[in-house]
Parts: sequence; C-alpha cells; structure tokens
Amino acid sequence: MTTTQIDGDRLMSFVFRAVDEVGATLNAALVVLGDRLGWYRALAGGPLTPEELAAATGTDEHYVREWLGAQAAGSFVDYDATTGRFSLPAEHAVALTDESSPAFLPGLFQIAVGTVADAGRVAEVARAGGGVGWHEHNTDVHHGCERFFRPGYHAHLVQEWLPAVGVVDVLRGGGRVADVGCGHGASTVLMAQAFPEATFVGSDYHRASVEVARQRAADAGVADRVSFECASAQDFGGGGFDLVTTFDALHDMGDPVGAARHVRQALADDGTWMIVEPMAGDRLEDNLNPVGRTYYGFSTLLCTPASLSQEVGLAIGTQAGPERVREIVAEAGFTRFRSAAETPFNRVLEVRP
Repeated sequence: MTTTQIDGDRLMSFVFRAVDEVGATLNAALVVLGDRLGWYRALAGGPLTPEELAAATGTDEHYVREWLGAQAAGSFVDYDATTGRFSLPAEHAVALTDESSPAFLPGLFQIAVGTVADAGRVAEVARAGGGVGWHEHNTDVHHGCERFFRPGYHAHLVQEWLPAVGVVDVLRGGGRVADVGCGHGASTVLMAQAFPEATFVGSDYHRASVEVARQRAADAGVADRVSFECASAQDFGGGGFDLVTTFDALHDMGDPVGAARHVRQALADDGTWMIVEPMAGDRLEDNLNPVGRTYYGFSTLLCTPASLSQEVGLAIGTQAGPERVREIVAEAGFTRFRSAAETPFNRVLEVRP
C-alpha cells in the first residue's frame, strides 16, 4: 500500500478555487435577482449608492447593500470607495440589460438557476437511468431558455443562418416552414416577421410552451401565417415543407433518429432541414473550454434527463458534435450534410435529402 504525498499549496489552491465556484453559484441567483428587481437597469443610468439604488427601484436598502457588495467582489460592478457609489461598466450594461444584444446574459443565468433548483430530481433518477422531462421543470428553465437563445437568433438567424443554408429565395417566394421543437416560438415568429409571404407551423410536445408561442405570434401580428401544434418531433403534422428547422432541441430528443426520419418524410424533395445545435466539437478534448463546461453542465442536469424521459432515450448529450448528428441524419436517409455557420454558442447544420 502506497501513501500519496499531498502538496499543501496545491490543496489550498484548489480549496480557494472551490470557494470561488461557490461564489459563482450563488451569483447566478444574484444576477437573476438583479435582473428581476431592475437593479442592473438602474445602475446602467450612472453610479449610485445603495440608498440611491434602493430608492430608484423601490426595494429595501438592506438587500441592495449586500447584493452590491457581492457584485463588486465578483467584478460585475465597480465600486468607488471615495464616493461610496457603485457603477455598471458600459460593456457589462450591454450584457446585463440589453435584451436585443446577442451578448445578453440574464436568460443564461435564469435557466441555470432553474436547472440547479431541479437537480434533486436528477439525483433521484440517475442511479437507474431514469429521466426528467422538459415539462417537469420549473418555469425559470422554460423562460430562461428562451431569453438566452432569442438574442442570438435575433442577431444571426435571418441575416446569416438562413442565407448560409440557401433558403432565402424560397422563403421570399412564399415557402412553407415547419419549426420543430419550437418552444416559445421565438425562432418561428422571427422568421415569420422577416418573410411575410411564407407560412409557418411550429410544434413542441410541451403544451404550456405552445400556448406561449401562440400568444407571441398574436402579439407580433403574424398569427394569420403562423400556427402552432402540440406534437412530438416524431409526429408533427403536415408535409411538403420547403424548410424544416430545429433550434437547440435535437440533442434533447429521446429518439432523434425517428425524428429525422419524420422530417425526411415531411420535407419536399428539394427541401432543407436546418439544425441549430449548441457549439461542440466531435471529441471530448475539443470541448474542454468555458462554453463546453457550461453545456456539459446543462447536459447532465437538463438535456440528458429530458432525452432519457422519452421513448428510446438515446441521450446523445448537448456536446454530441457534428459527426454524431451526421450519423443520425444519415441513418434516417439524408445524403447531404454540412456545417454552414457558427457562433461561439451555436453551430448551424444544413441537411438535405
């Protein structure tokens, strides 16, 4: 039996790193708090003392003071000891208050907080390989997901991704589109606004999300050309679609091969399937970076349990990579596949019959 020699400096370095991790975990909830109570938006207007921030937002000074201390310690806000005021750097203000920016972050924190809140359910099913369905999660997961991905879709979908897969002319001419796994319909509505001659059908198995999507379409004034149905990716209705889209959802499906077969049947002979997935490489070592770490975390606590809660339960994971997706669509009968575009958070794949 051998005894491992412990490096005390390395041990304490890890301990302090772990303390920082706990602070980061707590800060996720603090970001959601600051977003909901308007603290970041108020600070974006200029430096404030705790008393001034509390007065400006109609909140209690005791909470504001402690929150500001945590935000300053984590370098989310700056503190001027001579004036006692806290300020939000302009760049941080974009990331924390501008929902039209692709850098907007509160949605990411919101889905993280919601995911962690449900971690106990995952612990209950992990030993036996059970699952936790998307519909079983709290609303922070559902709304946070939309708020995180929507700014990226707004920045890239119409201007970059649809041109990259070569479908703009078809949509301008009145194409038919199926948005599979549409969630709250952010992607569906955005495409409908950009292409007034086209018609759209969104589908999702989560009924509550479908109801939100219908309201989103009505609010945007596109309900006459956009409809939503509660259906799985294996049985959504319609056929002869010029374009099928699946945004950040294929890896959540229990039977992505079955879904791909159904998409193949629903597509027109010259149609296109645009799959948008979280950014990932094909090898584990390709994903050992901050984005990969975040996505592996969501995969463990959210996406893999969602897949395992469904029939087949293939559970390819959030970081499956393009080669794994290529294998899935090839098994379903597609013959053409390529990576068409990418951002730091997403990869866009073009799939054709």
